[in-house]
Amino acid sequence: MRDTDKKIDPLPDEFRSEDEAADFWDTHSIADYEETLEPAHVEVDLKRRHFAIEVDEETFLALRESARRQHKPVKQLASEILKQKFAAG
Repeated sequence: MRDTDKKIDPLPDEFRSEDEAADFWDTHSIADYEETLEPAHVEVDLKRRHFAIEVDEETFLALRESARRQHKPVKQLASEILKQKFAAG
């Protein structure tokens, strides 16, 4: 049940920075500002899925070093290696 005697700070028209917005929302509840909310129309196309796999430390360190030398993210290099391995049969 909502406390109707609770003083609610006015919602700023805009925030000067993301940090200012974060500070505001860290200390305020969006539930107190429901009347100002507008529906958002968002389209989401989730075709890619990501999975986590476990590898031993030695393998990870070698993969990380190889990725560093190739200027690639570790996950990209790992994916490329696995694709090559399974494409080769």
